[in-house]
Formats: sequence, C-alpha cells, structure tokens
Amino acid sequence: MKNESKLSILLKGLVKENPVLVLILGTCPTLAMSNNVISAVAMGLSATIVLLCSNVVISLLRKIIPDQVRIPSYIVIIAGFVTMVQMLLHAYLPDLYQMLGVYLALIVVNCIILGRAEMYASKNNVLNSALDGLGMGLGFLLALFVIATIREVFGNASFANLEIKFLADYKIAILTQAPGGFFVYGCMIALVNKITKGRAIKKKEFGCSGCPNVHICKKEVCEKETSQSLNIEKGAN
Repeated sequence: MKNESKLSILLKGLVKENPVLVLILGTCPTLAMSNNVISAVAMGLSATIVLLCSNVVISLLRKIIPDQVRIPSYIVIIAGFVTMVQMLLHAYLPDLYQMLGVYLALIVVNCIILGRAEMYASKNNVLNSALDGLGMGLGFLLALFVIATIREVFGNASFANLEIKFLADYKIAILTQAPGGFFVYGCMIALVNKITKGRAIKKKEFGCSGCPNVHICKKEVCEKETSQSLNIEKGAN
C-alpha cells in the first residue's frame, strides 16, 4: 500500500476494486435503489460522504482505538455521520429523504463502509484514507448510476423521471422489478470481468492479509485450508 500513488488509490475503486461490481459489497442498496436514477445518485452521494468522513476520522483515531473494540467504535463513528446526512436531507430535501427510506439509515451497516474502515482506514494515514474513501464512494456511485440508467431507461422509458417518448411503447417492465435488477447487476459484473479479463483483483489479495478476522483466527490453519482447497480445485480441473 505504501508504494501506491495517490492517483491509483483514488482510481482503484472505479474499476479494479469497484465495491459493487468486483468486491460484490453493498448489494442490498444497489438492487433496491437502482430502479431510478435520482434515488441511485442520492444513495451513491450519501454513501460517498459517509465513507469519506468516516475514513478520515477512523484514520485519525487508529492509534487510539483499542483493538478489542475497534468494530463497535467504527460503527459508532459511521452512525454519527449517517445521522448527520439523514438530518440534512430531512430538513432540506424531504422528498429525497422519503425516496431513500430505510436504506439511508442502513448505510450504518453497509459492508463497503465498514469494510474500508477495517481494511484500509485503520491501517493508513489520513490523506490516503480520504482518497480511498472518495474513490470507493465514487465507484459505488458509478455502479449505481449505470445500473439505474439501464433499468429506468429500458424498464420505464424515462431518465431521472423525464419521459423518453420514443421508448414508451417498448418498455421492459421487469427491469424495474427485483428480477430485472438481479439480471442487470449480473450482466454488469460479467462485463467488468470481461473487460478486466478476470484480473480485476490479483489472487494474492484474497489471502490472510486481506481478511478482517486475521487478528482473531489461526492464520496457519486458514492458509493450510486455503492451500488444500486450491490443490483440490487444480486436481479436479
């Protein structure tokens, strides 16, 4: 991580380590909020703000927070910023607040935010953590925007609630429903995998060093089991 440039830290969340399309995190808000471009952008921006702010604060406090209570501490910090975003939206953009509904509050337990706090912000300086949070947030926003655009344009013949008249007779209504969300999501994952030729993340990044439980599990046992699994897969092929 120390050898990474500031630009690479910022950009890796867009494609190489996109939290939605590569790491497969934040699936619930992705599917729920991606049937409309406005709600998708609002959710993406809200999560980005919380991710950026929480990464900065957690990085600042990383040497103070005891390891035994780090996860509860991260959740409290994240919850504080989510509450601020909720209050601001409720006060100034009530319609948008109502549109996001319960998924706005659920940002507190969003795997992307908690994951970056544990995997990156707790181990790196403030600037790098801020860039990582911003990059991952923009990656989340980008994925939501693209999926929502496809679903709304072809499923509802509109874009950001603006009617597209020439598509009105060719709506694919199922795209605005849950099955259509899964279909578009799966296609996007396949597309990213095709573009990156399956090398979006190197295999070594899935080792013990990248596991959030590395401090409490038996590393030797984990590595042994992983090695055995890989040998079995190779033998089967």
